[in-house]
Amino acid sequence: MEFMQEAISLANKSITEHGGPFGAVITKNGKIVGRGNNKVTINNDPTAHAEVTAIRDACEKLKTFDLSGCEIYSSCEPCPMCLAAIYWARLDKVHFGATRVDAADIGFDDHFFYEELALPLDQRHVPMYQVLHDEAVKVMQQWYAKEDKVEY
Repeated sequence: MEFMQEAISLANKSITEHGGPFGAVITKNGKIVGRGNNKVTINNDPTAHAEVTAIRDACEKLKTFDLSGCEIYSSCEPCPMCLAAIYWARLDKVHFGATRVDAADIGFDDHFFYEELALPLDQRHVPMYQVLHDEAVKVMQQWYAKEDKVEY
């Protein structure tokens, strides 16, 4: 499959650049509109996973934040962060090669994140505290009432 081959090729490229072994492409109407490989260590950016960099590339090229009508091909099953980004980008389909179990076998274990997200806030490893609730909600209500807002 051509698009998955390109994602795997980007994963291999990432290794030669000293990044993680992950690559992704985004397609629309049978053409690649975004490419990404893991740049976490290259850019000192923990969010620079292959899927996220591919989403950023596609959004920039298509000049939109809504990737409806697009599909992503990832060399590996997306982690929770990337999966959330895929949902926020409104991608139609996800195709992946290796599984999260395969990734865990080489030290990329996302199991903790999946478990952590399912826990109540007071049981998570990173303490979470709610402060200035009323002030924060007021700003949200201002945006909601704004007639010329751009929804996403």
